[in-house]
Amino acid sequence: MNQRPILHNKAYLYLTEFFAGVSVMAVELGASRLLAPYFSSSQIVWTIIIGTIMIAMALGNLWGGRAADRDPNPDRLYRRLLFAAVWIAAIPVLGKYVILGISGVLVLTVNTNFLIIAAFCACMVIFVFPLFLLGTVTPSLVKYTVDSLEDSGSIVGRLNACNTIGSILGTFLPTFVTIPAVGTAVTFLLFSGILLLIALVYFFSAKAKLRACVIAIVLFVLCALGATGSSFAFWEKDLTYEGESVYNYLQVKETSDRTILSTNVLFGVQSVMMKEEGLTGMYYDYALAAPVMAMAGKDAQILILGNGTGTYARQCAKYFPSAQVEGVEIDEKITELADQYFDMPDTVDVSTYDGRAYLHAVDTCYDVILVDAYQDITIPFQMSSTEFFTLVRDHLNPGGVMVVNLNMHSDGEGSINQALCDTIAALFPSVYTADVPGSTNRELFAALDGDPADWLTQNLSGVADGELRAHLEKVSQRLTPYQGGSHILTDDQAPVEVLGMRAIDDLIQEELSYYKEKFKTEGLSGLLR
Repeated sequence: MNQRPILHNKAYLYLTEFFAGVSVMAVELGASRLLAPYFSSSQIVWTIIIGTIMIAMALGNLWGGRAADRDPNPDRLYRRLLFAAVWIAAIPVLGKYVILGISGVLVLTVNTNFLIIAAFCACMVIFVFPLFLLGTVTPSLVKYTVDSLEDSGSIVGRLNACNTIGSILGTFLPTFVTIPAVGTAVTFLLFSGILLLIALVYFFSAKAKLRACVIAIVLFVLCALGATGSSFAFWEKDLTYEGESVYNYLQVKETSDRTILSTNVLFGVQSVMMKEEGLTGMYYDYALAAPVMAMAGKDAQILILGNGTGTYARQCAKYFPSAQVEGVEIDEKITELADQYFDMPDTVDVSTYDGRAYLHAVDTCYDVILVDAYQDITIPFQMSSTEFFTLVRDHLNPGGVMVVNLNMHSDGEGSINQALCDTIAALFPSVYTADVPGSTNRELFAALDGDPADWLTQNLSGVADGELRAHLEKVSQRLTPYQGGSHILTDDQAPVEVLGMRAIDDLIQEELSYYKEKFKTEGLSGLLR
């Protein structure tokens, strides 16, 4: 074996193992943030990421052990670290193009489970190779550190401990430090740079493979320059803001008549502010029926779970100026954007909290509670169950109304909307739904001690604003009573992410049916025309 002098110092080998562990977990967490703006950060996507990485690591362990037995030259290991470092550095530059390229191919050829298949293929292409290389580290280092069978157990134990401790650090640093502070791209560069440094120290100390080291440095610098100022939505040239928080990818965009917040690159509007005051033309306008239903001669107390940048809060403050409005938003960065770009009213008190935890923490009861909390494109499971909606029910005043935004027109047996509606109907005797024209949203209104549709009709005359009153008359005509069924979601079983992905997949297939048919009959040339 070609034993380099630096390897006589076992501490360097343990350091290599430590930073390999750091990098594996950092890449895994970076992978979730790279994929989230395109595929969401749901449990399904996390499962794909973890499964793909475990496959890569297992194959790396197997191949690395055999390679070390066949040729125990440590140069090979550190050369693999060079490759891994450069590949990881290239991810923030090229990864988004790979994701969109794979999605573009699959969207024309896959008929079901598009998001799941596209996320899996993207993971395989982007992350398997570098993590396969990192998987070879431990079996290779065992070969170089074990001097005799007498101390093999303790040495292998130290190596595994170094890897595990590194993995712990690599778990916390990206989530709580690097990604919120400098973003996903720089996070990839930081941890790939550490791997590169480990390999460079080895080769420079041995004065070997200097040409490969120089090439790796040049490629790393090029990747760093390419990643500087890189954008997830690289085709967008006029974004007002693009950034990341602990929870979300965040994008603020201006149009001629509105300011929009999105937490997904490809589709979806999470919050909107109209530049000229008035109705938004979106589901928020339908949810304004709830305060009218519940007012009945009193000033409404309104709680918004999932405040976003305050679209509904602003509308309530405008149309019901005597109402007391509170918002709950888990992402503090979104609240900051609300103040910076969306003219959040000073009269609205916003708490940085999880919606369900907030209900546990307060004793206040409300006349209206809006449930509009979404994790990317699916409702959080803990805010979809009977236990959660029981909490909401217990925080309503007599004559109070719960309004829930269902963001997908998903119907049929076993759909996510059926499950949510059945769950709510099991707790509230009076439930109505109303589809929002021109969107995929459906609003649900629920009450304990009366009929919200009747309340709306009775209270419409008290609405001072003529535009709002005319709109709510249309809402009143669209209200459809809902009869509950047996699809009940509980804390123990609430597969909202699977159901949500299925609904999104149906929407994607519906929207793309024209293009797929054109591709099928006329080929790529016809599609491009």
